[in-house]
Amino acid sequence: MLESVLIANRGEIACRVIATARRLGMRTIAVYSDADRDALHVRLADEAVRIGGVAPSDSYLRIDRLLDAARRTAAAAVHPGYGFLAENAGFARACDDAGLVFVGPPAVAIDAMGDKARAKALMADAGVPILPGYHAAEQADDALVSAAAEVGFPLLIKPSAGGGGKGMRVVREAGELVDALVTARREARAAFGDDTLLLERYLDGPRHVEVQVFADAHGGVVHLFERDCSVQRRHQKVVEEAPAPGLDPSLRARMGEAAVAAARAIGYRGAGTVEFLLEGDEFWFMEMNTRLQVEHPVTELVTGLDLVEWQLRVAAGEALPRGQSALSLAGHAIEVRLCAEDPAREFLPATGRLAHLKFPTGAGVRVDTGFEAGDTVSSHYDSLLAKLIAHGADREQALARLQRALASLQVVGVTTNAALLSRVIAHEQFRAGGVDTRFLDRYPELLVPPADPPNTVVLLSALALYAAAREEARTQARAIGDALSPWAVCDAWRLNKPGRERLELEHDARHWTVTLEQADDGGVHIGLDEVPAGHAAQPVAERTTGAGTRHYARFDDDPQVRTTVTLDGHRRSLACHVTGDSVTVWHEGEAWSLARRPMSREPEDVDAQGSLSSPLPGQVIAVHVAEGDSVSRGQVLMVVEAMKMEHGIRAPDDGTVVRVHYRTGDSVAEGEPLLVIE
Repeated sequence: MLESVLIANRGEIACRVIATARRLGMRTIAVYSDADRDALHVRLADEAVRIGGVAPSDSYLRIDRLLDAARRTAAAAVHPGYGFLAENAGFARACDDAGLVFVGPPAVAIDAMGDKARAKALMADAGVPILPGYHAAEQADDALVSAAAEVGFPLLIKPSAGGGGKGMRVVREAGELVDALVTARREARAAFGDDTLLLERYLDGPRHVEVQVFADAHGGVVHLFERDCSVQRRHQKVVEEAPAPGLDPSLRARMGEAAVAAARAIGYRGAGTVEFLLEGDEFWFMEMNTRLQVEHPVTELVTGLDLVEWQLRVAAGEALPRGQSALSLAGHAIEVRLCAEDPAREFLPATGRLAHLKFPTGAGVRVDTGFEAGDTVSSHYDSLLAKLIAHGADREQALARLQRALASLQVVGVTTNAALLSRVIAHEQFRAGGVDTRFLDRYPELLVPPADPPNTVVLLSALALYAAAREEARTQARAIGDALSPWAVCDAWRLNKPGRERLELEHDARHWTVTLEQADDGGVHIGLDEVPAGHAAQPVAERTTGAGTRHYARFDDDPQVRTTVTLDGHRRSLACHVTGDSVTVWHEGEAWSLARRPMSREPEDVDAQGSLSSPLPGQVIAVHVAEGDSVSRGQVLMVVEAMKMEHGIRAPDDGTVVRVHYRTGDSVAEGEPLLVIE
């Protein structure tokens, strides 16, 4: 076994590699940018080396600095993880030249599969079915337009050098092609340093099924069965499961054999994934990822294997631990990707400090993450926060465990896609199995959260704030040695009347008045009234709480804990987090944030009419207009890049540009006005 390994990556995959390497007795070395100085993977590793500034181009993509870190720490091997340089043949060669073991395939194999056009030709020669398309070297617009007419519409534009959905564009009509080529080239150049494109027939509703392969340096090649990754957004996976639901055993065998043939055709070594598009019982080669995949945990759970251990053993020169006949499936596993993004706002990435983070636990539940509470999610890297994986004896049990895991997940500080994930796995079509890559397109309502919290959430929010305020007062009283003082009781006591407290709560444009009165038995009577939109809260003397809005609650636990409450005879966990005058309540898969409303407030400031603000922190990579230009509704005026994705700033209406605040290359903060249109 190798003595030490440097992980040339960050976040969740770096933590994942560290865990296995440490179990095998290896010394682990992390690298970090200035933005990751205090990151979890840095804290977990035996050693850590700074490699540069916050931008990937100044740190995680700097081969010279990574090799220098390996030299300084006397590392025996380098594990590239996934993303960044994981599929960079130049990095693999540089490691070999430096006398380092590269925990991945040979550079020639990366070259063969990294060029998508060459990969298609190799697969065709190996007898692996491929889709019709254009894979030639000629890249002039005229050549691509001509080729597109032969391929037919709809078609898919793909960067020849890349993956992960970056630079990919679906083109449904000939008139959209030229603009799509411009955008795809720019994204491909930025992400991979190569703007070569290929075209292929676009299937409107295929399944995305991939096969995990492994090969050693002794001629051994096996497949570890398949994963279904059909639930996607922007060509990036959202949910993955193994085995693929409803796959016929003979079809499974055919796909496995094709994947093994693909690996043999390029002299592969290590972990890889052969990705296929599947319609009915026909499948076509899409691409091969020459690295470990984000979704590898589902394969680990259904095979009982540690794929990172296999990588390290194969890299050390060992033969594959098992042959094909010794591999079998056990149960079902499903993984969801928890990301810092807002599905309701076209998956805009979210940034901020993780003020509160509680991951699920329990039988059959696994969490892979690179974050802990208090860490900061920056705009410089991928939006992935964690992977939640559930394993069960069958798909039904795995789904039930995953649903429960998502219900107990708590994140405060950044917007996440957690509620979307809950809605997806609860959807009847998903539960039936066999969804295709357009699942989210067909059910756009899954992206939109309920507009208003139910009354139960409002009541639980009020109870959480009520309990937190009393506990804080008691803590302060104990701190000054006056815990027995009546002033430390904080029960809103009044002479000859029960203690009463009123809270004004708000969520977006709605707000409620909640009145809480102490009951003789220690419980709380609650009155709930919604304040009509546009009306100010009335004084207590002028408000009433009708019989239909009266509720009763009682905290069942120790007063110092207060984690369980009985509300109207229904005992439930008080899943909440209070920060000052704000509270987040998790209820039936949704996270609701309400705030205590001041008794009076000044009118809110409004942005200047016609201003267009940046939806997130990032960098301006294109400005398409100048001051004085006339623009049309929907026209892209500026492009902001963040977390490796481009976001077009479009004109909300016809008008004239009167101000442009930023130029190409400028960094922008969330909410900053970019342009002004009259």
